[in-house]
Amino acid sequence: MANINRRRSENINGNFYVDSTCIDCDTCRWMAPEVFTQAGEQSAVYHQPSNETEKMRSLAALLSCPTSSIGTVEKPKRIKEAQQLLPALIAENVYHCGYHSEKSYAAASYLIVRPDGNILVDSPRFVPPLVKNIEAMGGIRYMYLTHGDDVADHQLYHEHFGCDRIIHYDEINADTCRVEMQLSPSEPYQLADDLLIISVPGHTKGHTVLLYNNKFLFTGDHLAWSESLQQLVGFHDVCWYSWPEQIKSMQKLANYSFEWVLPGHGRRYNADRQTMSNQMQKCIAWMLDA
Repeated sequence: MANINRRRSENINGNFYVDSTCIDCDTCRWMAPEVFTQAGEQSAVYHQPSNETEKMRSLAALLSCPTSSIGTVEKPKRIKEAQQLLPALIAENVYHCGYHSEKSYAAASYLIVRPDGNILVDSPRFVPPLVKNIEAMGGIRYMYLTHGDDVADHQLYHEHFGCDRIIHYDEINADTCRVEMQLSPSEPYQLADDLLIISVPGHTKGHTVLLYNNKFLFTGDHLAWSESLQQLVGFHDVCWYSWPEQIKSMQKLANYSFEWVLPGHGRRYNADRQTMSNQMQKCIAWMLDA
């Protein structure tokens, strides 16, 4: 829970604030950019919410902060309303779960609602309000894990929903050794007609991405939009396995067509297919020079 005694001096006066436990994960800044900004190497409130939309987005960011570093001077009276905002619709039947986990360094997770069974992409925190909302949306058939960094509370979700978990064999460790579906081939794996898992080693050895309906690409820590560079990037500084392999994986991924990049870390990106293709080529060129 945020502590008013640790309130950062960079916060503007008012009800919402960020305290000094912030880990600079960027979650609040893209969930409520009209309220939160970067100040030094942490977040801060630069504009107090001035309308209902801003207030509810700020409360959703408060709920999603992985370290509970966002607080309010006054006890929030509409927190139950904010809980109903998560999962939050992104487009069509794809939702952002919120409730980021510190275990995954605040990686975003997503819910795909499908007639043949919902897919949870990577793991949010296991908290009753989110679990209840996912139950009302049809539960979870599969829990797809991009790689071993972002598994968080996967075991609790498996036990509650009885979902089959999916991860690449090279991401198996003591925490994931009981995952039901352990993928081994480097070739794409067709989970269903609308679900394709693509191997993209680089960030980690067994990292994969999920292409849904040839439109939505869930990229884990492989590919994301950079606000500072204004382009798609791979993360060179946190490439734990092999940067050359990650470049090869990005070149392979550029052969696919999609309109959305939905990462675990970094910002989302949406564009028409030609623009996305151009961005992928720009990303590859940037990686080759990195």
